[in-house]
Amino acid sequence: MGNQGIERYIALYIPWILSLLFQGDPVLSYFIAWAGSFFIFAITLTGWVRPIPSDRHVSEQIMRPLFIMHIIFAGYMCTTSIFYFYNVLGYDDFKKTLVGVVNTDKLLLTAQCQRYYCLGHAAFVSGILICMKYPQKQKYYIEKNTLANLLMQLALITFPVSIAFLKLPGLSQFYFQFSSLSFIAGTLALAFAIPLKKSVNTLVCSVLYIFNFYNALTSGYKEPIIISVLVLGIFLYPNYKKLVTVVFIPALLLLFMVLPTYIGAFRNVASSGEADNEESAQIALDAALSETDNSNWGFLVYRLSEIDMFTMFVQSTPANVDFYGTLLLKQSAIAIVPRVFWPSKPVTEALVMERVYDAGVVNRMSNVSAKPAVIVDAYLSGGTPAIFICMFVYGAVAQLISNKAEHLFGGYILGTALIFSGLFQLFWRGLSFEFLINSVFWSYVSMFAVFRVMRSKNILKEA
Repeated sequence: MGNQGIERYIALYIPWILSLLFQGDPVLSYFIAWAGSFFIFAITLTGWVRPIPSDRHVSEQIMRPLFIMHIIFAGYMCTTSIFYFYNVLGYDDFKKTLVGVVNTDKLLLTAQCQRYYCLGHAAFVSGILICMKYPQKQKYYIEKNTLANLLMQLALITFPVSIAFLKLPGLSQFYFQFSSLSFIAGTLALAFAIPLKKSVNTLVCSVLYIFNFYNALTSGYKEPIIISVLVLGIFLYPNYKKLVTVVFIPALLLLFMVLPTYIGAFRNVASSGEADNEESAQIALDAALSETDNSNWGFLVYRLSEIDMFTMFVQSTPANVDFYGTLLLKQSAIAIVPRVFWPSKPVTEALVMERVYDAGVVNRMSNVSAKPAVIVDAYLSGGTPAIFICMFVYGAVAQLISNKAEHLFGGYILGTALIFSGLFQLFWRGLSFEFLINSVFWSYVSMFAVFRVMRSKNILKEA
């Protein structure tokens, strides 16, 4: 797969540069930066900056970082702020409610943060594209006729393994890795079993999928629910393009419409202690389906996007709080050490929340968790240069891990679709440095542990 000239990579940064040139007009600057992310999506996903890998059809490589991770991560980070921006301009549900009463400082900060998002998007996808190397030379392979059964077995094995980690003191972080791996394996196995007409596999994997979807519904978070539907649709798409288009796309749109009300109602009922998770889910579902007012606007403005929190950090740093330099990376190194080996290790949540309190985002007396996103931590570490460096590294590391996974596990299906998507799903969302680096480090260790087990059982055969 050939490289294009450097001028095509430079084109990724044109929206950010233009938004800087027009920063004197915050409305125009914001819209240039916001629309710039759609420009970046267009020139990267069509292969203009660098050709799309040709070893597989596009529909059969969606789980690679350039596609699913890029779309979810950058889409969430860069495009969801539009509702907040209209709210700053005085709109409520896209209807103008305030005339001539706009907080100029907040408007300028919002435009500034959107410019940071645009720069972060360009740097992030640059890291992916520069490190993208497909097809990987396969050191090992797996017999194709065993793949469907293997995926189902992996789903069944990794689920109790994840539960075991949840019960072991100091090792609960591995629960999330193997729980996610079990879900991806089961969903992928279901997508394999249906076209192969393996009735037993289909039944077992359907039960696993329904169980995982139920857990997502009662988690109190919107992301697991959306991902449950999205991933199944992606895995089924190569064999059932029309069905997925007709069923899954409307289903996802419906979820985006009802989830704000559902999640809000679920959390309210669950936190009251008056009902268990199942009852809370039923009450929340009834509320979501019967909701007819415009209460979703508050969700779209303040919870769909994290730009409101970002503006508070930018306002306080470096004006009131100095840039952190390498401190957040040092704290991330501390977070890597499992608590089982260091019982008195500082609580990671407390380390993260300290900068939240210092910036005045949350009052110290409140009982609210407000962890900054990875691009916010990048800004706090050193402003604009740190955003470029950190987001480039973020994309590059994700891509290099995907490359390694395909090299070790015999290609795309086990390497990227299963191992990368299962163990490194946090890349899709991005969290604070401490949580992100800790998760990536131990997921990388887990990847090699799974590899060693599969080699010892001769599941992976040397090419």
